Amino acid sequence: MRNKNRSRRFKLLRFVAAVMALGLLASACGDDSDDGEATGTTAPATTAPATTAAAETPLKIALVAPSASDDLAFTQSMVDAINALSDPVDLSITDGTFVIEDAAAAIRGYAEAGNEIVVAHGTQFGASLAEIAPDFPEVTFLWGTSTDTQGLANVFAYSPDAAEGGYVNGVVAAAISASGSIGVVGPIEAGDAVTYITGFNNGALANGATDVSITYTGSFGDVALAAEAATALIINGADVLTGSAQMVVGAVGVASDEGVPWFGTQANQTSLDPSLVVASQVYHWEVILEEMIDQREAGVLGGEAFEINLANGGLEIEFNDGFDLSADARAAGDAAIAGIIDGSIDPNG
Repeated sequence: MRNKNRSRRFKLLRFVAAVMALGLLASACGDDSDDGEATGTTAPATTAPATTAAAETPLKIALVAPSASDDLAFTQSMVDAINALSDPVDLSITDGTFVIEDAAAAIRGYAEAGNEIVVAHGTQFGASLAEIAPDFPEVTFLWGTSTDTQGLANVFAYSPDAAEGGYVNGVVAAAISASGSIGVVGPIEAGDAVTYITGFNNGALANGATDVSITYTGSFGDVALAAEAATALIINGADVLTGSAQMVVGAVGVASDEGVPWFGTQANQTSLDPSLVVASQVYHWEVILEEMIDQREAGVLGGEAFEINLANGGLEIEFNDGFDLSADARAAGDAAIAGIIDGSIDPNG
């Protein structure tokens, strides 16, 4: 039994070039064929440090994900979570696999290679998983974001209640907006992007925003489209912005150029502009990954759906100390967090 103790144009081009150097322009966390075909890359296995001096055999985990492992968004949230586990982990990663056939081949290959846990980190991988998982009854497969295990005894599903952190970000955004006009750059209208944006819209309007303009680009990974959407929103009066998915680096570039505050989600996006990113809703998947591992050790290899939220610590609003946030705005955010946890605020209402 393993140990249980457990962020005009010239400046934008320079910004995007820097992001490309970090590998943030990989394809989407959805089936985003408009962006061109991406090539999945397999990262060398890494081992998370053990939390005790006792020598233990690392848990072999493989991750198959649609975007870059350092995207400061969907995929990175899972990479960070696995590396935060209290047990030692031997982690293998195949990223950039928005082409479903490539992802399926990687999922099957990792199961055949003897990995104990294979994470299919993309809603679009569900049909492939339904075919693959029954062939490997001793392997635990994790699939998200989803609330459905497809009736498979060796599949755990996972999802975020992204509306919760969206609501908090919306409350704070309204508190710092001088005009009351706030802009949202969304990707494809699906998954946790929609729930985040729904919560953000509700939180902003409940805290005095007069207008929340939402633009869906139709792409998870097109940085240029995100930049265009952000530019249009600012021209039309938005003085605070937010957005979801990997493509938001383009929107943050425009926000940085124009001095417009930004709110992030999925991973901490502060590094994109340490002076203008106000806060990020961060997915701490490790909270539920620990539960899944415990169940596997007890002989239960799947069959349950898990959710991260503010109450269980799987969602966290990470405020940026480098942004000059007023005490009143911070207090409004903290009050929203408390209200969502105690049930007095419904972020979807």
